[in-house]
Amino acid sequence: MKQIAVIGSGTMGNGIAHVFAQNGMSVNLFDISEAALERALQTIAANLDRQISKQIITAKIKEQTLQHIKTYNELSTAVGNAELAIEAATENEEIKLRIFKSMDEHAPADAILASNTSSISITKIASATNRPDKVIGMHFMNPVPVMKLVEIINGFETSGNVTGRIVELSKALGKVPCIVNDYPGFVSNRILMPMINEAIYTLFEGVAGVEEIDTVMKLGMAHPMGPLQLADFIGLDVCLSILNVLYEGFGDPKYAPCPLLKNMVTAKKSGVKSGEGFYKYISGSKEMMVSERFKNES
Repeated sequence: MKQIAVIGSGTMGNGIAHVFAQNGMSVNLFDISEAALERALQTIAANLDRQISKQIITAKIKEQTLQHIKTYNELSTAVGNAELAIEAATENEEIKLRIFKSMDEHAPADAILASNTSSISITKIASATNRPDKVIGMHFMNPVPVMKLVEIINGFETSGNVTGRIVELSKALGKVPCIVNDYPGFVSNRILMPMINEAIYTLFEGVAGVEEIDTVMKLGMAHPMGPLQLADFIGLDVCLSILNVLYEGFGDPKYAPCPLLKNMVTAKKSGVKSGEGFYKYISGSKEMMVSERFKNES
């Protein structure tokens, strides 16, 4: 595959575009917002500069990578010549179904349609199209240029040929593909989100403070990042959305989102992207401190 369309230019979308373009593929990056596309290109350029500073790539590769990316405000044009179209929009079922319906209408008949969803059923997404055999999940991890895993999710009707092509493509990107089946949360978030939710309950019930919970998991369990910091990094709104999918999909109380998580999302304390979650983040800096809301509990 040489012609890729990426739908959505946010954190995941620009990371996916970056990786495909760096590996010599032509990328059509779509977003309804011109400002979002400009930010995406700036982010990709900054991440390429970071790779240069670490001597991972050369300035020439940066130039070539950026030349491989074209931006679009019309989805029909962005997917019109795509061999593979990857949706990387917000984790909202209604939005994804609408996007897949449009991609199905405008992409070539033999194009594969993939979703970067972290929890929503690929079978449900495929039902919005007339090509369910060509719909698959490609769940990249954040940050996409760094993380090796691609969780490949087969829908109920995904063909073996499509799965095989996506596995080989993932390997060509330097990633490690893992094939899983279409159940709520797949593998990654079915395991990760209950841990994050339990960490939030541990804080909510006053067992320990933010830093103590994260320190126990980092030093005691060898996790590179504590679960509360990781939740901030993922986005508390995204964590809540995934937990809701798990809870609705399995009907098991163990997946019920903690009331504290619900309140924080309602209060628009979504983590790094909002500047505050369990920690407070200083714009333009890697520094962080426990949110004032939780300092008395640390």
